Amino acid sequence: MDFALSPGQEMIRQQVREFAEREIRPVAAEVDRTGVFPRATVAKMASLGLLGVTIPTTYEGAGLDTVSYALAVEEVARVCGSHALIMAAHNSLCTGNLYLAGSEEQKARYVPDLASGRKIGAWALTEAGSGSDAAAMQTTAVRTAKGWTLRGTKNLCTNAPVAGTFVIMAVTDRAKGSRGISAFIVESGTPGLAIGKVEDKMGVRGSATSQVLLTDCEVATDALLGTENEGFTSALRTLDGGRISIGAMAVGLAQGAFEESVRYAKERVQFGKPISEHQAVQFMLADMAVRTDAARALVHRAAWLKDEGRPFKKEAAMAKLYASEMSSFVTNKAIQVHGGYGYIRDYPVERMLRDAKLTELGEGTSEIQRLVIAREVLREG
Repeated sequence: MDFALSPGQEMIRQQVREFAEREIRPVAAEVDRTGVFPRATVAKMASLGLLGVTIPTTYEGAGLDTVSYALAVEEVARVCGSHALIMAAHNSLCTGNLYLAGSEEQKARYVPDLASGRKIGAWALTEAGSGSDAAAMQTTAVRTAKGWTLRGTKNLCTNAPVAGTFVIMAVTDRAKGSRGISAFIVESGTPGLAIGKVEDKMGVRGSATSQVLLTDCEVATDALLGTENEGFTSALRTLDGGRISIGAMAVGLAQGAFEESVRYAKERVQFGKPISEHQAVQFMLADMAVRTDAARALVHRAAWLKDEGRPFKKEAAMAKLYASEMSSFVTNKAIQVHGGYGYIRDYPVERMLRDAKLTELGEGTSEIQRLVIAREVLREG
């Protein structure tokens, strides 16, 4: 059993950390304050290969493994949750689903623009009446002489306001339930596709999130991604991989909050000595360190299994569940270490606490992760 990263993985972690410190940390607070999509830094992320981390170089990706991807997301999240979510949704969901289910022609046509960052990707699954119950979606795709007509409204679509390429789930055979859902590739500017309400979120505010409105949106026959009526199956497989990136994001937020807390505890003096010398604070820091390391191990295990071509559904759900709940715990303790100062926006731990909550919700709530884990455990038993 070897817990060491390879030299290449260590290099990726160091390169992304240096980039995040130099380019992202200085703008993180302002991105959160304004809620404006950080185009300039996202473009720089693209030039570093962070928008196509696991995509082969044939399609203009970085061609790296999933462990390296998890490391990269963690290092970005360590300084800014918004940038990490933009990266995770783009890589794991839209680009990931396209690469997973697309034909060679579709991959050649769409993936290079996404992997290089020339276009941002968005993935539209959730609706007003179908969140955790994704199969209850109402958006439809009806076959026509020229292709398909999409009608419906998607909610909470990450990156949608800035996206150039969308992967959109729609019902193609209502009688078949979840086995009658298909995925479609729709490009920005297609008549009938519009951006609806842009959400004013609690956290990860620089990550643009909105409705996607489909009003008689006409697409060609070759817009169908993968096989008709198998879109939900590919969506579930896409989410399995995406949970690794959300787990990594949670670990990064916790790591950043922990580091801020250690720094503050050494500087803040109360009762004649730094608060780091008070046992109550030491115990909080110890709990934060243990849980962050444990979550990182779960995330890396799931990433390694994926790289090895082994089953990883249960392990990805475990990693996402534990890491996300750990992140909320650690960022909350970070506020406690900072005391009243942690409650104001002058200190980054306030932002990190708000950002961390997203990881308990996105790509399957904690409750859904527990269902996935339970089903896998019972199936294996």
